[in-house]
Amino acid sequence: MSGVWAASLDQVDPQDIWRKDRDHFLHPWTHFDSFKKDGSLVMARGEGAYVYDISGKRYLDGIGGLWCINMGYGREEIIQAMVDQARRLVYFSPFVDTTNVPAAELAAKLAALAPGALNHVFFTCGGSTANDTAVRLIQYYQSRRDKKSKRHVIARTGGYHGSTYLTGSISGKPGDRSPHLEFIQDWVHHVSAPNVYRRPKGMSVAAFCDHLVKELEDKILEIGPENVSCFFAEPVLGAGGVMVPPEGYHRKTLEVCRRHDVLYVSDEVVTGFGRLGHMFASQDVFGIEPDIIVCAKGLTSGYQPLGACIFSDAIHEVISAADPDSWFTNGYTYSGHPIACAAGLANIALMEREDICGHVRKVGPYLEAKLKELRDLPIVGDVRGHRFMMCVENVADRTTGELFPEDVDIGRRISRHCESLGLIVRPIGPLNVISPPLILTKAQVDELAGLLRQGIEATMVDLRMEGLLRA
Repeated sequence: MSGVWAASLDQVDPQDIWRKDRDHFLHPWTHFDSFKKDGSLVMARGEGAYVYDISGKRYLDGIGGLWCINMGYGREEIIQAMVDQARRLVYFSPFVDTTNVPAAELAAKLAALAPGALNHVFFTCGGSTANDTAVRLIQYYQSRRDKKSKRHVIARTGGYHGSTYLTGSISGKPGDRSPHLEFIQDWVHHVSAPNVYRRPKGMSVAAFCDHLVKELEDKILEIGPENVSCFFAEPVLGAGGVMVPPEGYHRKTLEVCRRHDVLYVSDEVVTGFGRLGHMFASQDVFGIEPDIIVCAKGLTSGYQPLGACIFSDAIHEVISAADPDSWFTNGYTYSGHPIACAAGLANIALMEREDICGHVRKVGPYLEAKLKELRDLPIVGDVRGHRFMMCVENVADRTTGELFPEDVDIGRRISRHCESLGLIVRPIGPLNVISPPLILTKAQVDELAGLLRQGIEATMVDLRMEGLLRA
């Protein structure tokens, strides 16, 4: 079956697939030294909240694919919608003045779900291109209103907004800023992340919030309000460490942006579509109506690549004003792809029919509580997050918060033990991120928390044997 898709996994040689992947597939975020030796864990199928590797071993998917399998694997309603649309119209160009039925329907649905006056949608291929488009849209908007100097972007250290050249520059995760890659330096700026766990010693959470808000305003004033176009903020920082900001942070930073004529971009690529118990978190969880919401991932529950930049009437009024010489020259071959949009419509309909947001509001606090029980383990420094978006930070000393040396690779050690036990969690440096499908039951939460505990305990045994842990 070499080079031909096999209809049955029985026709696939696991070692052949493993070798082909290692030899030919360059993965995102590849660590070459370990990849050359270990290759990939080959996943073959999924069902509900579980995935199965090519040898048939079952794993509880504690990361929801990559923050995206919100409705779980194998949902026939979404699959059938994609099949039906493929038979009806697999693709047609979305450029200028041609559309398709699912794209128009989904744009209207997103406008209805988004808060306030966010009534306009630009479709992209994922979160990176949606954030990239947000910047291009804002540049175009500022120029159309004769404010061409407003081109500087402010984001946050620890934030993640994508991996295009532009969004990779806006992202502020230190570990992602490879010395072998180039980043925009002159008009992209960063302020501190709202890391409550790592706030200055002796500072209250409320004072920390005010400190962060002042830092943002000081940065705007330093650059010059006439030069700052927008501020990018995830409602909860995702890949940067699942940081829930202090109470009132988003409201206060939005007030600063309004005061200085700076647009507020809420990056809901992770938090959108139920992960925090609402379709969008900006208003329903944090009480703000941003100028732009960017989404992807849970929009289709990962069944198709699709992102969206949802923007306000005020922005649309400026960019659509009559001007025969003005074109918004930005877009993608697959913007508004009919199969992807059909998947999005079916996914949202399924979420509404099963009241998945209500389910997350009910089971999410239970997940938080069960994971916080891990704080009795000596290397668990912090357990943080909100509902179905959680993180464990592992430390060498809980009193001081001191981390293990980087070469210990503590998050990866724990994830490997969990993998052997049948649980997938995501390692990011000293962290283990948990973002399971939103359909998890309380019994599955117990399973997840229990396996994670076993994985941490097994890692502690290794650390003691190596003389890296005394407790």
